[in-house]
Amino acid sequence: MFPKTLTVITVVAALAAAMAGCSDRPTAPVSATPLRASDVSPANDVITPALVRQLAAARGIVPLPPRPYVRPALSKLGQALAFDKVLSGNRDISCTTCHLPAFATGDGRSLSIGQGGVNLGPRRTHPQGTFIPRNAPALFNLSAMKHLFWDGRVQVDAQGVVHTPAGSQVTPAMAKAFEFGSVSALAMFPVTSRTEMRGSGSNNELAAIPDTDLPGIWSALMRRLGAIPEYRGLFEAAYPGTRFEDMTFAHASNAIAGFIVDHYTFDHTPWDQFLAGNDKALSVEQLQGAQTFLTLKCSICHTGATFSDDQFHNVAIPQIGPGEGNGATLLDDFGRMNVTGDPADRYRFRTTPLRNVELTAPYGHDGAITTLRGFVEHYSESDLKLAAYDASQLEPMLRGTLLPTTSAILATRDPLLDGVVLTPDLVDRLMDYMLALTDDAARNLARTVPARVPSGLPVDRP
Repeated sequence: MFPKTLTVITVVAALAAAMAGCSDRPTAPVSATPLRASDVSPANDVITPALVRQLAAARGIVPLPPRPYVRPALSKLGQALAFDKVLSGNRDISCTTCHLPAFATGDGRSLSIGQGGVNLGPRRTHPQGTFIPRNAPALFNLSAMKHLFWDGRVQVDAQGVVHTPAGSQVTPAMAKAFEFGSVSALAMFPVTSRTEMRGSGSNNELAAIPDTDLPGIWSALMRRLGAIPEYRGLFEAAYPGTRFEDMTFAHASNAIAGFIVDHYTFDHTPWDQFLAGNDKALSVEQLQGAQTFLTLKCSICHTGATFSDDQFHNVAIPQIGPGEGNGATLLDDFGRMNVTGDPADRYRFRTTPLRNVELTAPYGHDGAITTLRGFVEHYSESDLKLAAYDASQLEPMLRGTLLPTTSAILATRDPLLDGVVLTPDLVDRLMDYMLALTDDAARNLARTVPARVPSGLPVDRP
């Protein structure tokens, strides 16, 4: 892997210099970069567990922080709410309809189908072919993430204050209910979206509330929940000393977060065991893959405890689907720019965490790349990959939605991708390493599905 004359000190110094080029804004190409593919020579392998651990430390790749404590009563309430369709306007879709345990808390689709959909997971369809604009990201390890959603519109700052698109509509009193950082506010927004959960129709009291009146929607949901005696008991058990009448939907959202944190935090991967000192936790191939990953540019952005720098980058993903109302066609998605208003943020999306990544296909903000190998390969000459993107990998209803935006996307592509070329051998090694990031406990999440929910509505079980 490394030429034998290259010392550990030299490698670590090169990595540290390269990391200086990774920030929350596009930068000029870095002057010192990790080794290129041409520098990696299988004939000169010098691979030791100690070296790989030192490279990981240089990249800032560390174990997950301890899982926050979740009161059992809070987790129980959150589980019920996450699976209960009572939170949707027409009582026909729950949070977990698009975040199915059977599909690693995603739905196995490029783009989700919300209100009006039929069936679940990859079999889900919509009579009018209506899609949610973005891929449903996995719910793993969210308490370790600062920014949530692909554009980071929910985030927690260094002082622990949660910021959301609702602004002052989330009052200080409501924010006091947030116990787990940004994930505590996550569930407050899909319930307000007409295409995701709120829906329309004359028998849907949520539909009549103006789109801008988020407190009105949240209050109506609490009235629904309060009409179910079992929920009143669950809420008051989860928040001892607080009457249900004094709670807001922030308490419901925080409970859902508690369930997510309690059940979907996974920190016992082979890689975690290796970092803890078990030299035998990784196979020879995975150890080689780790060294490759930590030597190339991959680990500049896929860093930290979650293998995400929690920042935003344009990595030249094709644009498919209905978009977020951007551009001349209104079918484009400008990503982080929709949050910040900064043109420099156009087409930038949050770096995907890599823990359990083998389980979470498809990939990219719109699921345009359907396999993990394809996603790894995309980073090799991504400008050419974007120009030659093959939409036939998509389901038929999405194939005709590919936008001709190659030039616009490449105009702001992250400079870290300049010159990245991955040989098939390097891709093989990276794939070996990706498999070391899966916690076996995440492979079967059936245990997280409740037998029933308080509303009595059916629980989705694909």
